[in-house]
Amino acid sequence: MYVVTEDRSSALIDHELAFRAVTEAFVAAATPGAALFPVVIGHGSDPDDQFTLKSGASGRFAGVKIGTYFPSNDARGLPRHGTTILLFDQESGRIGAAVEASQVNAYRTAAADAVATHALARAESSVLTVFGTGHQALYECLAVARIRPITRINVVGRDKTRADALRRRLDEHLDGVETRATDPETGCASADVIVTVTTARAPLFEADWVGPGTHVSAMGCDSPGKQELPPALCDRAALFCDLPSQSLRIGEFQHFGGEPEQVTAIGSVLARRAPGRTAADRITVFDSSGIALQDLYVAEALLARARVTDPDDSTPAAPVGK
Repeated sequence: MYVVTEDRSSALIDHELAFRAVTEAFVAAATPGAALFPVVIGHGSDPDDQFTLKSGASGRFAGVKIGTYFPSNDARGLPRHGTTILLFDQESGRIGAAVEASQVNAYRTAAADAVATHALARAESSVLTVFGTGHQALYECLAVARIRPITRINVVGRDKTRADALRRRLDEHLDGVETRATDPETGCASADVIVTVTTARAPLFEADWVGPGTHVSAMGCDSPGKQELPPALCDRAALFCDLPSQSLRIGEFQHFGGEPEQVTAIGSVLARRAPGRTAADRITVFDSSGIALQDLYVAEALLARARVTDPDDSTPAAPVGK
């Protein structure tokens, strides 16, 4: 079994690798022959400590992503979130590779946002509004700023101290980009791109605050009961997601009362089998509930980079494919 530790995967990952791998994953997810299985949501001995299992298979490999969220880690001085990706040896059924990927997961999730924004947002989009001030919000902003000419980032958060901290981190990473804290209505009205990355269970803003031509990426909804967007926004927008069946069950579109056929897999847009943005004034919404193929393709890319950057490693390459 080939093992990539957390320290190693953190050193190997970057936005470009994640963007390429997630693009491949979305196309694969919308291609016949790929399989994505129902998400398992569980908890530890302490019910507040939660985990999810997301699994999938393509023509190249199969595997599982295990994500943990343990608030009890606060008392231990450890991160709340953890991620491990397992790729199977499809000849024997044993584990071919294990990738510790907690830091990688931040890039992988942000890459989903960037891929969808690249496909759907207007090319001239320059103002980004982010709802949320946590760890993931930084990565979302950096990923979007790579693929659109962002000159201003509005930060919307309930805690001014956290909002200011995020602004300082953005200022450290992005030259020539103005950052400002703002209220939800102002943030929506001035935005070309809106990203929500919270754990909310109710809409963060009103539908009529979103102007024509805006692209919205909803990144935080991945289990029953979570919600970031007002359902009325879906009535005004073209709707896209990573996996329609999952989005309608545990993603943002669980709150959408329309027909499933109105929701398009982003992979179909990337493969040019379905239209994306059809007019400059059209609102587009992308829901990311997170699919296993994102993790498997990123893990595969990390394994390939690990072999290139460490050619003296004598560990046999993991036979994860068919």
